[in-house]
Amino acid sequence: MRRKKEMREHRPQNRVDASFRDPAGFLFYREGELFRQVNRSYQEDYDLLISSELYDALTGPSLLIPHQEVQATPSQPDCAYKIIKPSLIPFISYPYEWSFSQLKDAALATLAIQKKALQFGMSLKDCSAYNIQFIGSSPVFIDTLSFERYREGEPWVAYRQFCQHFLAPLALMSCRDIRLNQLLRVYIDGIPLDLAAVLLPVKTRFSFSLLSHIHLHARSQKRHAGEAVKRSGNKVSKMAFRGIVDSLESLIRKLRWKPGGTEWADYYEATNYSVEAQAEKQRLVSEYLACVQPKMVWDLGANTGVFSRLATGVGALTVAYDVDPAAVEKNYLKAREEDESALLPLVLDLTNPSPGLGWENRERMSLIERGPADLVLALALVHHLAISNNLPFFKIVNFFRKICRDLIIEFIPKEDSQVQRLLASREDIFPDYNRECFEKAFVEYFIIERSEKISDSERTLYLMRMQ
Repeated sequence: MRRKKEMREHRPQNRVDASFRDPAGFLFYREGELFRQVNRSYQEDYDLLISSELYDALTGPSLLIPHQEVQATPSQPDCAYKIIKPSLIPFISYPYEWSFSQLKDAALATLAIQKKALQFGMSLKDCSAYNIQFIGSSPVFIDTLSFERYREGEPWVAYRQFCQHFLAPLALMSCRDIRLNQLLRVYIDGIPLDLAAVLLPVKTRFSFSLLSHIHLHARSQKRHAGEAVKRSGNKVSKMAFRGIVDSLESLIRKLRWKPGGTEWADYYEATNYSVEAQAEKQRLVSEYLACVQPKMVWDLGANTGVFSRLATGVGALTVAYDVDPAAVEKNYLKAREEDESALLPLVLDLTNPSPGLGWENRERMSLIERGPADLVLALALVHHLAISNNLPFFKIVNFFRKICRDLIIEFIPKEDSQVQRLLASREDIFPDYNRECFEKAFVEYFIIERSEKISDSERTLYLMRMQ
């Protein structure tokens, strides 16, 4: 019993579940604030990060999340060196939720950081894609403890991880199928290179860069399985080190994927809304948003973000989810072009949302764990959930009550051509799909503040607030 008690006493309290693998330190919460403990084992590298001015060189252009050193009680005092307080990320997202260009930009940001680190006598010791988060359309590195002193002759210890987390999924998305980024949900430490080599088309073997960084790398990895990277005996000059980084950067810049040809990528061009109805819908959504004044909005089924941008217009940080990777790609490219810092487009299948992953299912948060949002936009969505996916209204409302406080939701009746399109290829087994049953289900948990029929259509828009 005494031993168990001692173990409990030495277990860090309020530690972030995703922060336990690195012996250099960890994140923890105290009184609602986020801190990072820097352990004594990382003292030399941390001091070099600061004294070499690499920290300033990275935080200046917003490549690295800034922090403050604070006088706070360590979570685990017996090994603590310093406590730092990093700036907060508005919303945590994961690589399997990113569009092609988001993952590409994250990869290029990681390589830019590595190149800058070498200039200051340091290097990245790990290149996990989870070390990148997005503030709007800008990728930022969040793991302050990922830097170590560069030692002449030693190979880049994070090379394999970079290829698994960034290069392999990007190559598969570009050369095979955009949906293969979902393999990152299965392989939490990146797509194994031998698997990527098998899945990639034969033509990639005729690309020197892909041959080197994936196909031959996978073969070498298999041949040297079990050997420690630093003890392999291979000496890599600084020039060769830079050459590897430059080669990866050049390869990733050349990888392309053109969005288009998917069912919903051109939805706003093919919708059955008249110009008047579309304008009326935007006006009503803007009114509802102004009434609620939310700080955080989730737009579910956002497509290319027309209504998401109405939410950012009232000052809300808006996460724009859509199942269509082409729509999300278009949304992200526009956000990047216009430098929209309050809009974060993400890929999400609402019928199979991101689960808790990793050790104890707690290293990566589920969608619900990252909520609730102040307000959810659910426009032209319910008929897809109810008819395409056979979800009864009570199931839909039960989900919404877990992820939001307020709700702007649209009901589209069977008479609408978009619903008829869904019913065209299947039997109508939905006798309860009508406005009366819809309202009856939702008033179990929400109060209907406003409802207006959208002019020149049969659709109704609701503003609902949690009871």
